[in-house]
Amino acid sequence: MPTTLITGASRGIGLALTERFANEGWRVIACARTPDKAKALAALAEDDRVSTHGLDVTHHDDIVNLAATLDGTPIDLLINNAGIYGDKNRQSFGDIDYASWLEVLQVNLLGPVKVAEAFATHVATSDRKIIAMLSSQMGSITETAGGGYVYRTSKAALNMAVKSMAEDLKGRGITLVALHPGWVQTDMGGANAALSVGQSTAGLYRVLTGLGPADNGRFLQYDGAEIPW
Repeated sequence: MPTTLITGASRGIGLALTERFANEGWRVIACARTPDKAKALAALAEDDRVSTHGLDVTHHDDIVNLAATLDGTPIDLLINNAGIYGDKNRQSFGDIDYASWLEVLQVNLLGPVKVAEAFATHVATSDRKIIAMLSSQMGSITETAGGGYVYRTSKAALNMAVKSMAEDLKGRGITLVALHPGWVQTDMGGANAALSVGQSTAGLYRVLTGLGPADNGRFLQYDGAEIPW
């Protein structure tokens, strides 16, 4: 039975990916800040294939401790999904919430990199050896439309980290990718977004389960299309 670890698994895309992978016969290590308060996640954990763990990706000691707890557990697919947008009304030039910017960088950049560092050995000892970072098309420098400084820069920086890790970890057989889930109807994306959570995660599942070494360092969207850096 292959194993995936998913951060930010209590709602939205993370919750839907947890359900989908479990239904497809995967063992799922579902991580969330307060899993005991996440009723939908707790319901999924009634399935023996799903285990829940408290994890705030801004608490690096907790990441290290969880990695130690799971020492010896091969993780075929590590999905860094946890992320935030920040104050949507304070991301324009001349009106930026700098405190929010720092918080977003802690969650969207430093957290995923620390998780990758802590669990690289778990991934390297698995069969599939995949690390996926949930990024965003808004992190594409080529396709930027201006504005959105806080969120855009956090994802652009994450993309650079993916490219660097793709080089640093390829010797251990690990494949790194950045994934754009699309504009999705979640708390972050809003009700008017183009895709339902189900549509996004169905595509993400197909992409994630089809990845191999030839995909190392790629930036893909939910339907497998390439996104320019």
